[in-house]
Amino acid sequence: MSTIALVLVLSAAVAHAGWNLLAKTATGGAVFVWLVAATSAVLLTPVAAVALAQGAGADLGLEGVAFMAGSGALHAGYFVLLQRGYRVGDLSLVYPLARGIGPLLATLAAIVLLEERPSGLALAGGAAIVVAVLSLAGGPRRLRASGPEAAEAVGYALATGVFIAGYTLWDKHAVGPLGLSPILYFWGTVVANAALLTPVIVHRSGELRETWRANRRAALGVGILSPLAYVLVLYALATAPVSYVAPAREVSILIGAALGTQLLAEGDVGRRLACASAIVLGIAALAIG
Repeated sequence: MSTIALVLVLSAAVAHAGWNLLAKTATGGAVFVWLVAATSAVLLTPVAAVALAQGAGADLGLEGVAFMAGSGALHAGYFVLLQRGYRVGDLSLVYPLARGIGPLLATLAAIVLLEERPSGLALAGGAAIVVAVLSLAGGPRRLRASGPEAAEAVGYALATGVFIAGYTLWDKHAVGPLGLSPILYFWGTVVANAALLTPVIVHRSGELRETWRANRRAALGVGILSPLAYVLVLYALATAPVSYVAPAREVSILIGAALGTQLLAEGDVGRRLACASAIVLGIAALAIG
């Protein structure tokens, strides 16, 4: 992985951990997700317009539009499942599991389907990150002791991870082989995301007003940080293999663990620091490899 790609991924990790903290503290489920998607779409529209004026959409075509719609559907599922996970589980449980399973599946699929061949050191670094992320969530005994809500949260986290793997590979093809502009592509994704969720919230105007009143700062924060984080990742994917980018972006777990410990009082500092150290070593291995 090049230095530029690594900087993009690490910057994305900071923004990603930040918006997940905001999402954890928000309420509203699918309504909140729609507010985030609508906010992102509005904020990205001027940027997308500039990209179009500079010729970014010249090669868009029907296939590009279809990929935007597909990405919007995958991201809608991802956000809704993530919010449901946060409703019943801790940030330090749901976030690490979802972010760990996603890269694991994406890396395996990239090797099998895209014929990417990362080096042995890079694979070892990716494996270290994934193992550390999963360890950060705790083992089966810990989950059983935590009660049924913890098991439900794990289910949502694992399902979220499947969607993460799906949109990572889908979007890699869009900004890679198809050559779509990352900015324009992500704008189309969030527009499709909002459009797909509109039928769900169209008859829930009262809930929409209440969710906006209670969570407008979180909605605006996520609406800004989420697209920023993912556009940075898309630019990294345009120049680096999925099997490098997908695990490397999980340094956000290190940041998320610190936020959970310091701001949400979720405890277990020693285990989290040990896992965070393993993540840092994994990042170094990816960069060198």
